[in-house]
Amino acid sequence: MSNNLPEPPLDAASYIHHHLEHWEWKTHLGTFNLDTLLVSWVIGITFLLIFRWVAKRATIETPGLLQNFVELLYEFVQKQVKETFHGRSRLIAPLALTIFVWVFLMNFVDLLPVDILPKTAGLLGASHFKAVPTTDPNLTLGMSLSVFFLILFYSISIKGVGGFLKELTCKPFGGYLFVVNLALKLIEELAKPLSLGLRLFGNLYAGELIFILIALLGYWQWFLGVPWAIFHILVITIQAFIFMMLTIVYLSLASEDH
Repeated sequence: MSNNLPEPPLDAASYIHHHLEHWEWKTHLGTFNLDTLLVSWVIGITFLLIFRWVAKRATIETPGLLQNFVELLYEFVQKQVKETFHGRSRLIAPLALTIFVWVFLMNFVDLLPVDILPKTAGLLGASHFKAVPTTDPNLTLGMSLSVFFLILFYSISIKGVGGFLKELTCKPFGGYLFVVNLALKLIEELAKPLSLGLRLFGNLYAGELIFILIALLGYWQWFLGVPWAIFHILVITIQAFIFMMLTIVYLSLASEDH
């Protein structure tokens, strides 16, 4: 027998739980968070297409507002790379620019009203929808692991396999204490992706939770939500900048041959 009665409104605990649940797709390969994949891919592809469009239509005579903004952003990132990265690589500057813009835009989703994307996704059949990709540790740790593999690649390509193994086993206490050296080096290297990913996840997750709590305050949310949103703009920008800068620093250290 069908029940056509409207669903009761969510209480505070159910409302919070509802906004922190992912839209999942379970397969024999594992569980995929469709909301994280959808939002991150849409944001990434969109900003790459916009930047490509600006680059193709760039002009010296009459640059538009969007071109000026992209050039300003490019010069800012390029300056950071020149001051921090001491090696030579054509990959670092584009990588740093991509990381900064992509992470910032994913963080920026946190400034949207908390019910907009979940309700829109609900119309498409999604039972839950966690809108901010960087509040998913799978994404933040996945990005940090990509940086970790680049660190290994640069270390081996610059120093060679022998030099890389020597660095793992002979520093800082010499070859006689290679076990201690290896243990310390492994801890140091593994701490890089963990700290990189967990820092971004923790800050954005806390910010998202505060927005959800503010949304429960009814009319008072306008008095608290606006100041917190203004402050959160600084948070999301700093977190994108930190992720970019630490990536540059780690790759610079991996490229040093001494």
